[in-house]
Amino acid sequence: MTVTFVTGGARSGKSAFAERIAAESGLPVTYLATMEPGDDELVARVARHRARRPAHWRTVEAPLALAAAIRGAPPGDLLLVDCLSLWVANVIFAAVPDPEADAATFEGAIDGCLALAREAVEALGARTGPAVVVTNEAGSGIVPAGALSRYYRDALGLVNQQFAAAADEAFVLISGMPLRLKPGTGAGGGVSLTIDK
Repeated sequence: MTVTFVTGGARSGKSAFAERIAAESGLPVTYLATMEPGDDELVARVARHRARRPAHWRTVEAPLALAAAIRGAPPGDLLLVDCLSLWVANVIFAAVPDPEADAATFEGAIDGCLALAREAVEALGARTGPAVVVTNEAGSGIVPAGALSRYYRDALGLVNQQFAAAADEAFVLISGMPLRLKPGTGAGGGVSLTIDK
């Protein structure tokens, strides 16, 4: 089993790159979608993503129960998780629906999110088929003004570190161009994932 980790900024080409890896693998593909389309713009975005993917790919909605969805995927399929940044948002907002919550509540939510991330990484490690995991790199800009945004950014950064450490291979996408961060021999040329807090 090999895991390829793909990160980058918004509209950097991450998903298209990950989908290309999946398509070129020649394997059946199970696509784990983490977005919950809560408004018309997101519904349209999901529709565009679906139209871009091959019709024979199996799609599983996994907005919260990521580890269970990973375990439920056919073992020989290439598993494409898109994306961790939305999954982290779903987990944090489900745990802390009040954006004015206190620091201890947010810290507890981050700890819970990291525990769920470890479970998902362990589920990836138990698979026989390869996986490609997509996420956003959210820590390169200015520090957000609001506490909720700062806690989200922190949670995502820590979750990304866990998955990147466990991956066999990692790429960052900049303006549609992939830059290899971690060499490997996985579906994308060799990728590994690891978990760290």
